[in-house]
Amino acid sequence: MAEFAQPLREVDVDRDPLRQFAGWFAQAAAAGVRAPEAAALATATADGLPSVRIVLVKQANADGFVFYSNYTSRKGSELASNPHAALVFYWDPLGRQVRVEGRVERTSAAESADYVRSRPRASQLSALASPQSAVIEGRGQLEARVGELAARYECAELPLPDSWGGYRLLPQTFEFWQHREDRLHDRLRYTRGRDGRWQLGRLAP
Repeated sequence: MAEFAQPLREVDVDRDPLRQFAGWFAQAAAAGVRAPEAAALATATADGLPSVRIVLVKQANADGFVFYSNYTSRKGSELASNPHAALVFYWDPLGRQVRVEGRVERTSAAESADYVRSRPRASQLSALASPQSAVIEGRGQLEARVGELAARYECAELPLPDSWGGYRLLPQTFEFWQHREDRLHDRLRYTRGRDGRWQLGRLAP
């Protein structure tokens, strides 16, 4: 397991930020971090008004960072008008953060369908029943809708929600932040150049 407040030096990191992320993610999981895939997702309206919430990142590889949501939710509306976002993973036992910023696009309908079908039936019912981010009269309204759908499709496969699916963040920058004592934290940033190659630099804490 990685130690808290250990040095983060340029010579020790992978030149590929995705491989560096995978290594840190594995160490966070090994350290017992609950839901290491949880990240704060920041989006903004077309005129720059921000909002942030925690999401579960279901995929992180060369294709990008994938999370799922209702397309008509607040985050969905913001991404429709301003398709750029930022993620922050925070793994406190290791004193680490990872920031990822980039453009966001929807996953394919097939990818979204595969993920929906992989979820527990109760979660599929909730996604169908909830008009995410809309004002509702009370929890009873949601519970009644779930019960109605459960009865209607008791012996059948649930339909796929037409307003629910995946988003993929395509990284343009990564920042790996390591806690150090006396506030002299280590911050290494990867920036993708026009040639697609990653450039590594250090930021002051």
